[in-house]
Amino acid sequence: MKHCNLLRSKKGLTQGYLVPYLTVVILVALVILSFITLFYTTKENRGALIADDIALLAGIFERIEKTSDIIGFDYQKNIIDFLTIKKNGFVGSEVGSMNLAHPERWDGPYVRENLTMQGIAYMVVKTKNGYFITPGDGVVLPNGKQIGKDIILNEKADIPAMMRDEKALLFEGRTLAAPVNIRVPVHQGFMPEEMASAQQEWSKINS
Repeated sequence: MKHCNLLRSKKGLTQGYLVPYLTVVILVALVILSFITLFYTTKENRGALIADDIALLAGIFERIEKTSDIIGFDYQKNIIDFLTIKKNGFVGSEVGSMNLAHPERWDGPYVRENLTMQGIAYMVVKTKNGYFITPGDGVVLPNGKQIGKDIILNEKADIPAMMRDEKALLFEGRTLAAPVNIRVPVHQGFMPEEMASAQQEWSKINS
């Protein structure tokens, strides 16, 4: 009887340890699964948000070009923080770092708030192939690459090629950059065929 009671005692002791142990294991597994799900969901959402923002900005700059004629931009990298400026809300031909041939036709604001990703504004980048809308320096893309660190967007950057590369500015068939299709003066050094090619490439990928 004593031996039987001892077995029962050991069995109860084992179950007493086993149940909390299994509970902890299950909870840890659930936490790990939640983190994995959150990571992939965040990655998907981030890629979609950037692609949506880029498409929206491309449409806005197309409207501005049609009405106001964009001459160019002041810098190699130009922060897009001027689309909230109201009609008649500025003096001269320059809005932010963007120069217009017909500033009187500006029809802002084009957005309620300037678009950002991870708290960083988008930018217009000048390259040998023309101007492009891209995420700002410091933004981490869904592929894990960081703009300005892993992806260098200087004047020599081949952004049209990056827009075809999932290790750069392509995510699940959507581009994370777009050309600013403007009639650029010859003195800025762009070849019209290069800009037209970039525009056709973007339209093809995003159609």
